[in-house]
Amino acid sequence: MCGLLGAVAKSPVNQLLYDGLQVLQHRGQDAAGIVTADGPNFHMHKGGGLVRDVFRTRDMRLLVGNSGIGHCRYPTAGSANSFDEAQPMYVNSPFGIVLGHNGNLTNSDKLKVELFRQDLRHVNTNSDSEVLLNVFAHELQKSSVGVNLTTEAIFEAVKGVHRRVKGAYAVVAMISGYGLLAFRDPFGIRPLVYGMRQKGSEQEYLVASETVALDTLGFKYVRDVEPGEAVFISNDGMVSEQQCAANPMRYPCIFEYVYLARPDSVIDGISVHETRMRMGETLASRIKSQYSDLKIDVVIPIPESSRPSAMEIADGIGVPYREGFIKNRYIGRTFIMPGREVREKSVRQKLNAIGSEFKGKNVLLVDDSIVRGTTSREIVQMARDAGATQVYFASAAPPVRFPNVYGIDMPSSKELIAHGRDEEAIAAEIGVDRIIYQTVEDLIAGCASFNPKITQFETSCFTGEYVTGDVSADYLASVECERNDEKLSSVFEATADLDLDVING
Repeated sequence: MCGLLGAVAKSPVNQLLYDGLQVLQHRGQDAAGIVTADGPNFHMHKGGGLVRDVFRTRDMRLLVGNSGIGHCRYPTAGSANSFDEAQPMYVNSPFGIVLGHNGNLTNSDKLKVELFRQDLRHVNTNSDSEVLLNVFAHELQKSSVGVNLTTEAIFEAVKGVHRRVKGAYAVVAMISGYGLLAFRDPFGIRPLVYGMRQKGSEQEYLVASETVALDTLGFKYVRDVEPGEAVFISNDGMVSEQQCAANPMRYPCIFEYVYLARPDSVIDGISVHETRMRMGETLASRIKSQYSDLKIDVVIPIPESSRPSAMEIADGIGVPYREGFIKNRYIGRTFIMPGREVREKSVRQKLNAIGSEFKGKNVLLVDDSIVRGTTSREIVQMARDAGATQVYFASAAPPVRFPNVYGIDMPSSKELIAHGRDEEAIAAEIGVDRIIYQTVEDLIAGCASFNPKITQFETSCFTGEYVTGDVSADYLASVECERNDEKLSSVFEATADLDLDVING
């Protein structure tokens, strides 16, 4: 997952993009970059780390121009720590193009071969974003006539991308001298929205991964970019839109609502906060109907994103809600830390239990999801060390049994605690007395209830069903090899918080 921004304004956009990336920091803290356009010239600065650490005053002064794109990166493919793979990425032919990408291409290796042998283009990194950039550039070269580029040619190039590229991708790109392009894969797996604000008698536009960026920067939400659609905003503010996919279908990633997106965002017309509340409501119903034998004294969330669900559970089953863990906001997210020992140590540094909320009580801990179980096991032990009599655990998401290949760097199946285990075995692994999971059916129904136009979601990490139809057993085996914990330092631990860890320090 990554955070994307694109702006076309009537005044310098460097500060606008910087502020927007700060708002989207939860979507990636590995690297950040901004490119601005001043006439036909691009100005770029990017580097590793948080947005606030990448950009200094001297860097911002060089980012001149009234249009630009920004990106904050969490790597899901390629080398985790390579500066070369920080985005946006650039090519100079057939036109100067910079591009930022959120998602993951499932046929990246095949495309690399095509680019080299057929398109005569060279890819310098392991990043699938560079592959996507070169595919788009080649398709743009095919559709354009000489040095003249039309909006129709741009849309034809996006059509070519959709024909060749498989997987999940939300994209913002700038074409030198022409304008800003945004498009989404034909399944709409990764989110992308755009908004507008009035500047005197003219309009300014902002494209972003989440509506929270529009809200905080003073833009009015216009709509989501549709699956398969391309939106082009020229440098003079003219907006053109076209459906570029032959058979678009809407399958938004359900994990955005469970865990990835900020709670104050709305994705495809569905409020993230409201879905998390609904997850708690359905879990409360399950507990009352199927777990009535549990004597729960208190409901305690694991900060931060599980709070809405925990509050609804407590209200639904009629027991007190309490804050039992204090979080150190200056510790980085454990899901990107290399190695199990480092992650376990970081959990203890990041969370500390308030003993009076646990001592002598039967405690129901609530988290958004459980992936590896490493963090969950540590937190359960903290609750027992604080004096809890019984420890139960509720997950707002169903069991995560399969890898995600669409832009979330989940571990291989053998590292997933729910893979090949039933609930009793999972409870034993993390050391709880009982474990309670959301059902896939309740999760889908809860999210869909807020937008009846959406009836299907991308749920592969729960069901093993991959909507793009090209994910084979061989591909999953190659992903498993790449994401081996000993080989890839960027790893995913779902009980780490994404929503507020790195916002405002």
